[in-house]
Amino acid sequence: MPKSKRFAGLTVLAVLAALSGCSSPPPMPAVNNVDIKRFMGDWYVIAGIPTWPERQSYNAVESYALLPDGRIQTTFRYRHGGFDAKVKTMRPVGTVEPDTGNAIWGMQFIWPIQAEYVIAYLDDDYQQTIIGRSKRDYVWIMARTPSLPPADYARLVDKVRELGYDTAELRLVPQQWPEQGPDPRTYPDAAGATR
Repeated sequence: MPKSKRFAGLTVLAVLAALSGCSSPPPMPAVNNVDIKRFMGDWYVIAGIPTWPERQSYNAVESYALLPDGRIQTTFRYRHGGFDAKVKTMRPVGTVEPDTGNAIWGMQFIWPIQAEYVIAYLDDDYQQTIIGRSKRDYVWIMARTPSLPPADYARLVDKVRELGYDTAELRLVPQQWPEQGPDPRTYPDAAGATR
């Protein structure tokens, strides 16, 4: 191939790469500071743009426990397809990114890959939060209670929109408590004890 054509081809590729870089979304903004100990515990998933396993989740709860080494043992439990379905559980481990005010984590489901996890909104009382990602592919509205007043939910949806998401893609997670039978929230924690 003549040098001029090869140069033209490389120039086109460089321009396309630059343009695609320009179209990438800005980083997900994070809250300034998170008191990590206050953030631990159970959070009900109220709504979200879900990952594949979550698309038919019911009674979804995300729980966090601080490990001695500073990482965060995460337990995501949900029923797949209905309130009477079997409980499914995922247990990723979160690592807080340095110098982020504890607001940006790497969530590891499979070693060594860590998924971005950004605490993009957190109310002063640590009762409502929004977790987002810079790709604007997934987002979660969570609360300490299984339901929210309509005005609170509408305000959080507005915040999700302001973060750059298409809120038409949000899925409300059905929550019905108490659940039937023994409490399915009893599960082994990282040390093997039952919570």
